[in-house]
Amino acid sequence: MIKGKFIVLEGIEGSGKTLACQIVLKTLKKHNIKNIKLVKEPGSTYLGEKIRKIIKNYNNKQNLNNSAELLLFYAARIQLVESIIKPALNKGIWVISDRYQLSSFAYQGGGYNIPLKKIKILKTMFLKKIDPDLTFYLDVFPKVGLKRASRRSSLDRIEKNSINFFNKIRNTYLNIISKEKKIIKINANQKKDLVKKSIKNELYIWLKSN
Repeated sequence: MIKGKFIVLEGIEGSGKTLACQIVLKTLKKHNIKNIKLVKEPGSTYLGEKIRKIIKNYNNKQNLNNSAELLLFYAARIQLVESIIKPALNKGIWVISDRYQLSSFAYQGGGYNIPLKKIKILKTMFLKKIDPDLTFYLDVFPKVGLKRASRRSSLDRIEKNSINFFNKIRNTYLNIISKEKKIIKINANQKKDLVKKSIKNELYIWLKSN
C-alpha cells in the first residue's frame, strides 16, 4: 500500500489555521483523495485533550515552567503520532495537522528561549522521522493575529503574552522556513478569500509535482 502524505498548518494565534485546514481538506477531496484524517496539537487523543486544557488554562498563581510546558507538548505529540498519525500514514491515509514540531521550535525555542538543540534532541528521540511532506506557514503580524483571536473568544494563557513574545515566535518561524524547501509561506494578513486562493494554488502546484 502507498503511504499517505502528511500535511501541517503552522502559524501564530489568529493566522487562520483552522480555516486553512478545511481548505486543504476540501482541495484534496477535489483531487479524489478521499481517505483523510484531520488532527490538531495538542489534542485529538484523550491525553492530548487533557494536556491542551492544562496548558491553556494553567493556574496563574503558579507559573508553568517553560521546560515543563515543552515536555507536555511533546507528551501530547508522541501520543498523537503513535496512536493516530503513524498508523494512518501506514494505511495510506493522508493526515492534515493543525500544528506539529515546528510549533515547538517557534514557541518554546523562539518565545521562551529554550535552545533549539534541546528541542531537536526530543524530535530525534521520539518522532522517529515522522516529518511533514508539506507545511503551510500562515504568516501574520502579531498585532493582526491577536486582534482576530480576541474577537472569537477570551484570550487564553498563551495568547495573553506580550507582542514581543509573538514577534520572537514569528521571527523564529521566518528564520526556519527560509531554510526549508518543504515549507510554503502564505501571507495571512490578506483577506480570507485571498488567503484561500493562495493555499489552493500552492497545494495544486505541489500535488502536480508529487
